[in-house]
Amino acid sequence: MFFYYLRLAWISIVKNWGLSLLMIVAIGLGIGASMTTVTVNYLMSANPIPHKSSQLYNVQLDSWDINEPFNDDGSPPDQLTYRDATYLMQANNAFRQSIQAQANGVIEPDGDDSLPFMVSARANSADFFAMFDVPFIYGGAWDASADLNKEQVVVINAETNQRVFGGEDSVGRNIKINGNFFKVVGVIDYWDPKPRFYDISTGAFNDSEEIFVPFSLIAEQKIGLSGNTNCWKPSGDGFDAFLNSECAWLQFWVELPNTQARDEYMSFLNAYVEEQKTFGRFERPLNNRLNNVMQWLEQQQVVADDAIMMMIMSLMFLIVCLLNTVGLLLAKFLGKAPEIGLRQALGASRRTLFAQYIIESACIGIAGGILGLLFAWLGLQSISSLYGDMLKGLTGLDSTMVIAAIGLAIVSSILAGLYPTWRACNVQPSQQLKSQ
Repeated sequence: MFFYYLRLAWISIVKNWGLSLLMIVAIGLGIGASMTTVTVNYLMSANPIPHKSSQLYNVQLDSWDINEPFNDDGSPPDQLTYRDATYLMQANNAFRQSIQAQANGVIEPDGDDSLPFMVSARANSADFFAMFDVPFIYGGAWDASADLNKEQVVVINAETNQRVFGGEDSVGRNIKINGNFFKVVGVIDYWDPKPRFYDISTGAFNDSEEIFVPFSLIAEQKIGLSGNTNCWKPSGDGFDAFLNSECAWLQFWVELPNTQARDEYMSFLNAYVEEQKTFGRFERPLNNRLNNVMQWLEQQQVVADDAIMMMIMSLMFLIVCLLNTVGLLLAKFLGKAPEIGLRQALGASRRTLFAQYIIESACIGIAGGILGLLFAWLGLQSISSLYGDMLKGLTGLDSTMVIAAIGLAIVSSILAGLYPTWRACNVQPSQQLKSQ
């Protein structure tokens, strides 16, 4: 019977192709507009490391000016000072911990014909790779002793390895960065979490870095800094003065396997701040924070308010399209009143007629959903062209969004068809037969 209803739906759609096309286009436009914004918001708010996001915590300490908070909502600075971050690192009170900063460097390849090129870099501690599940093609991460001994080692990504070493296993070979030779200890596979949760300060949707070096080389100035720095008092002259200043420029993450470990680490942070207060630092009220990955992304408002507003407006546009579809379906189904009356006189039940016309509405919805996917793809390509690298990786339709679009189209068309179908099924056959 279902396939018979499908055949009837096809005959009806073809017979009234103009009206059917208007409904398909209306649904397609609504689905296209809504799925464009829903897809961007969905990818922007995705969990970048779902299997352990609840165990990774960003550390915030409020060492800011007593006269005004760092943020309007009273939250502490997004980053830590060098003296605080290095103390937490040396205390080693977490299962794993990573101190890190955005950096840059210039690679000088071997060969007279090879030109130097700039790369993005990250200065981080050894645990960074295990904490954030960085995959390796060759080699692996350096160990903690490399951090302590300030060894000039480097982990490079596959693209840099291809560019400098032709894609070969380069572990053990030297690469010249900023005039210094670094020993390659690992080559990572493609790794580009979106959002880039481990460092929101330099762009939540920027690409991951091309090279990684031990954080301890920061103090040796073997690598150049390029991240955001926030200071509330002058740092003084010279790099050593900057390191000992109240400037916040470092990200500090810890991996804590359970709630007890989190509570213990928070107690440790509070005790550290209370101790620093005795030295005249941390004049603001106690305001330490540990946010897991998803809490951190929410606090940093990775999904902008205007993006959410655009999504709401596009969903409202879908509702308008569905209201137009309701009117078109009502006109179409009531135009079949004589046919419906005759079928009822011949014994067709209201349930049978209802099923037939709901299936026809669903067929229109499927066609509208397919058209909507095309519109959504065009919309995402337009956004990609408009914003470029700012939204790189956030303008593609994955299988989840494709299924969601088709499902939304079917559900929307069925909902739009409920009232017109109900009206059509309540046609009085006696009145229709008299009018013939």
